[in-house]
Amino acid sequence: MKEEVNRHEILEKVMPLVENTAMRFNLVPVEVDFTKENHRWYLRIFLFSYDHPVNLDDCENVTRSIQDFLDELIPCKYYLEVSSPGLERKFKSDKEYLIFRGRNVSIKLKEQPTDGSEQIFKAKLVDYDEREGITIIRLEDEKEMVLPLSAIKSTKLYFE
Repeated sequence: MKEEVNRHEILEKVMPLVENTAMRFNLVPVEVDFTKENHRWYLRIFLFSYDHPVNLDDCENVTRSIQDFLDELIPCKYYLEVSSPGLERKFKSDKEYLIFRGRNVSIKLKEQPTDGSEQIFKAKLVDYDEREGITIIRLEDEKEMVLPLSAIKSTKLYFE
């Protein structure tokens, strides 16, 4: 008999383990996803560090620390992938606005601004508020703006 896998329940079970383990190595899990692709389950963990670029040792340390515990929490065969989020990855959760405060980002708005400015622009991410949205300083003219998240199509880190 085939066992049904509830991805949301699995994520609920593994999140505390992933967060605590990452914290021990001075890392932050930016994204944790449990998904099925081509009839195979994948647990993907994307890590970030405030004080250094995430490297292979960081990924290995987290993998070795959680692997045996994950096998007890996940009732099916799965593949574990631990990596950094990458430089050009789009933000996938609101918590990333907090994690990447102070960093430069590229923002794409859902609609063309009425003031004639660009729909896609570079900015420094100053702050995030759940109700108000994000506070940024647009790099081209150093204008401070508050953008509601509902106006934003996508955000990603920007490196020159």
